Amino acid sequence: MSWFESFILGLVQGLTEFLPISSSAHLRLTAAFAGWQDPGAAFTAVTQIGTEAAVIIYFRKDIGRIISAWCRSLVDRSMRRDHDAELGWLVIVGSIPIGVLGLLFKDQIEGPFRDLRLIATTLIVLGIILGIADRLAAQGGRSGKGKRARPRKTIEELNVKDGLLYGCAQALALVPGVSRSGATISGGLFMGYTREAAARYSFLLAIPAVMASGFLELTEIGEGHVSWGPTIFATVLAFVVAYAVIAWFMSYISTRSFMPFVIYRVVLGIAILVLVATGTLTPNEGASSGGVSSG
Repeated sequence: MSWFESFILGLVQGLTEFLPISSSAHLRLTAAFAGWQDPGAAFTAVTQIGTEAAVIIYFRKDIGRIISAWCRSLVDRSMRRDHDAELGWLVIVGSIPIGVLGLLFKDQIEGPFRDLRLIATTLIVLGIILGIADRLAAQGGRSGKGKRARPRKTIEELNVKDGLLYGCAQALALVPGVSRSGATISGGLFMGYTREAAARYSFLLAIPAVMASGFLELTEIGEGHVSWGPTIFATVLAFVVAYAVIAWFMSYISTRSFMPFVIYRVVLGIAILVLVATGTLTPNEGASSGGVSSG
């Protein structure tokens, strides 16, 4: 991998990680369109350490409170009803599905799941699902004409069942094209949470899974065409860009819908299918393997 490739891929990783459009799919597609070798799932997983570092810094006050309350709840029974302590446990519970499925389907994630036809399909399908979920959120949960809208839930109302369902939605992002933020936010919207609550918990939930995946895949870097220097450079660049994207995205969703992302996903997915059908791209264009990632 050249330094120019790492610059472009690091930029793409930072720009797309927290938008509901799938960072792993965009890394795969960028390489395919540019005629480069697929950077592989290990490169994706490691560069995601940079984007998650941006989450940790952006939400540092929230994370600090959650960790402090959770640790105190281990020895102080009265703390176990504290919302921050409960949120710490819910992040752990929500991380279980992606951890288990990531290990079970490791071989598929490294190989067959990176087929461009599958990526295109997941872009379209999850785009439509996100659009439906966003529409429900915009309607305020109304179930029929003349019926009063149910108030959307906040993150303070998160419970074990919902936390586990969020985790199952996040696990879908093991398939490139799904998008971790897109899947978890969609799940949150379907469960009745506000856009802000769904996005905030989505970002917090991603930290354990992404960090664990990234550090586990460090040993894969240096084997094949992806070397350490360009990977570190891409990771640092992804961190800087991702921090700016998080700040923008949290502001955006407070007043705007996800429909632009829905349209983008569907159009991109259709374009990929057309390019593959016409032979412009092959399903495994520039394919390589290595590592487990999500996004």
